[in-house]
Amino acid sequence: MSSIIIYHNPACGTSRKALELIRQSGAEPTVIEYLKTPPDRETLRGLIAAMGVLVRDVLRQKGSPYDELGLSDPKWTDEQLIDFMLQHPILINRPIVVTPLGARLCRPSETVLDILPRR
Repeated sequence: MSSIIIYHNPACGTSRKALELIRQSGAEPTVIEYLKTPPDRETLRGLIAAMGVLVRDVLRQKGSPYDELGLSDPKWTDEQLIDFMLQHPILINRPIVVTPLGARLCRPSETVLDILPRR
């Protein structure tokens, strides 16, 4: 198993570009197509903690049921927001990349360069 993991959506240009940058660095990551294989609650919590971001920072608004579910309302707790992401994985923003140097939501895709090990 690779020491680099990318939570990837092949339909997303930013995700494809981040994957390309990882491969150009000489690494072959473990690719998890998170829409087909969503993370479980523990994994999602761990990713958010490792990135050091708020749960809301991981929510994807565009092209998702964000508006229909009223997720901009501050009434939702972090656990409720995680519940929504588990029920609707498209709500998880991407790509999330994990390397030995850290975890990051790689938007823009070039952000991945900050956490790629130097060869």
